[in-house]
Amino acid sequence: MKNLKVRISAVLCFLPSIVFAQLKTEKYKQRAEAIYQLVWDRYRVNKYPGLFSENYPTGKSDSLNYFQGEAVKAKEVSFLWPFSGVFTATNILMRCPGLKTKYKPYQDTLVIGVEQYRDPLRKPPGYQAYPVDFEKADRYYDDNGLVGIDYMESYFNTRNPLYLRRAKEVFKFILSGWNSDVGGGVTWLEGHNDQKPACSNGMATLTALKIYEGCKEPCYLEQGKRFYNWMYSTLRDSTTGIIANDVKLDGKQNRTFWTYNTGSLIEAAVLIYKFTGEAKYLMQAKQLAASSYKYFSNLPHDKNLQMHIDVPWFLTVLFRGYEALYKIDKDYRYLSAIEHDLNYAWQNSRDKYGFITKNWLPEKSQLEKPKWLLDEACIAELYARLYLIKR
Repeated sequence: MKNLKVRISAVLCFLPSIVFAQLKTEKYKQRAEAIYQLVWDRYRVNKYPGLFSENYPTGKSDSLNYFQGEAVKAKEVSFLWPFSGVFTATNILMRCPGLKTKYKPYQDTLVIGVEQYRDPLRKPPGYQAYPVDFEKADRYYDDNGLVGIDYMESYFNTRNPLYLRRAKEVFKFILSGWNSDVGGGVTWLEGHNDQKPACSNGMATLTALKIYEGCKEPCYLEQGKRFYNWMYSTLRDSTTGIIANDVKLDGKQNRTFWTYNTGSLIEAAVLIYKFTGEAKYLMQAKQLAASSYKYFSNLPHDKNLQMHIDVPWFLTVLFRGYEALYKIDKDYRYLSAIEHDLNYAWQNSRDKYGFITKNWLPEKSQLEKPKWLLDEACIAELYARLYLIKR
């Protein structure tokens, strides 16, 4: 009887922590849906179904510097890259139990939206940086990789064969940019053979591997491994152990380090390990994760944060890599740091509209600035991913 009382007492003491954990998990779902709805309501451009504004509040004076060459001014609707953040967040929310039906209409609207960026005239067909009906624009290989990934995630959610076909078409366009300079890889954008960046090749790798996951055609696994092995051997920095931004055609690495470049390769390494059982890829994923955490947690950052926040969406891609590895090794320490920082930002760094600052800090200048679509859409994705992990 004494032992029974001790056991009952132990269970009763443990119950509050279980209830607290469940409440915290549910809170992540609520936050994901809340910020997603804010994005949908505030950024959507109603006169163009499926399209969004670049910033909120919007302003034509906003300058965008993520293109080849000089910065450009924000336009009537967003460019493809920030648009993709909403598409990705929608697919992750659809994976949450009980939410698939709710977010299916949003997904349908986004499919209408993304197809407005598709340029069928240049061969092979691909997605340009700005909607075709507005103007002719460059076609970036990393943008197309994002479209391919989003279509594959849409396929996993719905099993609609149209989405698989579109992802395959995207990969065909990306593959048209492969050449033998510096051993392989694709450039940043069509027609500019000046660098081979991690962003284009990382997203190409993931597009190929996710297509393989969906259709099991061996050629996509082979291509995914080819992209991965080229990146690992060419772009991995020997000093830090993480992925450099790009390599020039003379073979010199650009030793600028962004969180997402290593994140995409961690996720790719885990996928290849899952598909092939080859232990070296799991070993490389663990090494890339440890090295990236060491590097980015040791960069100068605010005392309230555990990681250096370069770009919120970049950190989200790193989170995806850590998440993929966590599902194999159950080591939560890397995810824990990003979870901590995200919660700090949510609790302390939201502006009067409810959007989070770019650096996740409550600085007055940042709170007052317009917020970029991609910086906010990825918050919904992160909280939805955390909800799925925690539950």
